[in-house]
Amino acid sequence: MDYSKIITIEPGKRGGKPCIRGLRITVYDVLDYLASGMTQEQILADFPDLSQEDIRACLAFAADRERRVMSRTA
Repeated sequence: MDYSKIITIEPGKRGGKPCIRGLRITVYDVLDYLASGMTQEQILADFPDLSQEDIRACLAFAADRERRVMSRTA
């Protein structure tokens, strides 16, 4: 998935953390909600500005970041 248009990093917003479409919702926030047991439907109900594609982009971003970390340590 090409998440480059969905996941944005702005130095002045949320401390430069990766956010979703320039919103103040970070990738970490979404991943934390999923890890705590929230369903995609619950997240979308709580954050109507988000879409299922945004959640998939967060997962793809995290997977790519993990892949890069693992390749540097191998």
